Amino acid sequence: MQAEILKPLSPVPASTPSTFEQEVADYLAQYPDTQYVDVLLTDLNGIFRGKRLPVSALDKLEAGCFFPGSVFAMDFRGNVVEETGVGQDIGEPDLPCFPIDDTLVPSASDPQTVAQLLLTMETEDEQPFPLEPRNVLARVWEQVKARGLTPVVALEVEFYLVDRERDEAGQLQPPCSPLTHKRDTYSQVYSVDNLNNFADILADIDSLAIQQGLPADGAVAEAAPGQFEINLNHTDNVLAACDQALALKRLIKLVAEQHEMDATFMAKPYEEHAGSGLHVHISVVDDEGNNLFADAKGDDSPLLHRALSGMLQLMPDSIALLAPNMNSFRRFQPGMYVPTQASWGHNNRTVALRIPCGDEDARRIEYRVAGADANPYLVMATILAGLLHGLDNELPLPEPVVGNGLEQDGLPFPTRQSEALQALAESEPLKRYLGEDFLEVYRICKYDELLAFERQISDIELEWMLKNA
Repeated sequence: MQAEILKPLSPVPASTPSTFEQEVADYLAQYPDTQYVDVLLTDLNGIFRGKRLPVSALDKLEAGCFFPGSVFAMDFRGNVVEETGVGQDIGEPDLPCFPIDDTLVPSASDPQTVAQLLLTMETEDEQPFPLEPRNVLARVWEQVKARGLTPVVALEVEFYLVDRERDEAGQLQPPCSPLTHKRDTYSQVYSVDNLNNFADILADIDSLAIQQGLPADGAVAEAAPGQFEINLNHTDNVLAACDQALALKRLIKLVAEQHEMDATFMAKPYEEHAGSGLHVHISVVDDEGNNLFADAKGDDSPLLHRALSGMLQLMPDSIALLAPNMNSFRRFQPGMYVPTQASWGHNNRTVALRIPCGDEDARRIEYRVAGADANPYLVMATILAGLLHGLDNELPLPEPVVGNGLEQDGLPFPTRQSEALQALAESEPLKRYLGEDFLEVYRICKYDELLAFERQISDIELEWMLKNA
């Protein structure tokens, strides 16, 4: 009998790696000495919460890891606010968290051996967890896209470099320049010499931003000692823009530590100097990339005016999101490069909503209200909610401000955090666009912080009242 000739077995096709598996493989090929990965969630305050895992855990992260949902019911100090009902009342259960695409990057703490990765949380039935600020923004963004509109955004982040030692009065003080070895007590806006004085730290920030794929556009010296601004380029990926802003803030803080300084995004670290803001530029384009904020003649379009009207009307209700703590309200002072009421104008930095100069392709709104301490996801969600509010309602638009907007009539902001939280709680449009449950948890957490702050007895109280009261 002739032996049967067996056909060779066909090779079993290798399974195609998932997007995340490919991202991990590409990353480890570029950074083969990686030992750890920091997995990070962003809480209500824009603070990263997470854990450091061995790099071997990357293989399992696509299936999810777990954090308690109470991460999104924390105050600024990292304490769960039990009044939210998200903590011990429900047993503080864990919920699954999954990697966000394209966020596996080197950590500024040690780029060669430590990576970082952003996560997002889901509910047990595989829906976005509604209390996560990133998911709040995603929901509003989807509402805008459902109208056939594509927002294009860019964020500008201001911050201070400060000395690690306090001055004789126990206050913050500017750092010594590594170049001159003198304390930076004087600065001029757009001063190139001031940039030179801190060239080393700014170069490291720029280098690491490139490693992390952050589209940073260089540093600008601000008008106060040790204050700088870094801009991120425009993008039509609204979530990625905020991911990048938060990654940039973490990067700046870590690099400052390596240079034996601190970096702070406090809204108002110095009484005598201007505060730090988070400015957002936004335009809207159609499917063909045409800027819908300019009409055929290159002037303001009706859509731009509707967006302005909605943003202005929701602005007082939104201040608790744009100014998230007691220090935030110290920034709203005349003469400190910050608006103090809801107003708009062309090429005017004294208003809340500025229309920068430029041709029709560059027609956009610069939203100038938020402090650098605000959560970028919530700032962006507020702006998009204002856009939707203007589209959904016939609202009056005040005349554009000409001259000093600080000296003209406008819609005033709440001047205290308690007033701002009350306005937030009563805002039906914000409940509709951002989610009523989310706003209530946010309000409870912020009110708890406010009470804790107000219970503290300050040095100035003792100085003023100890002998006289």
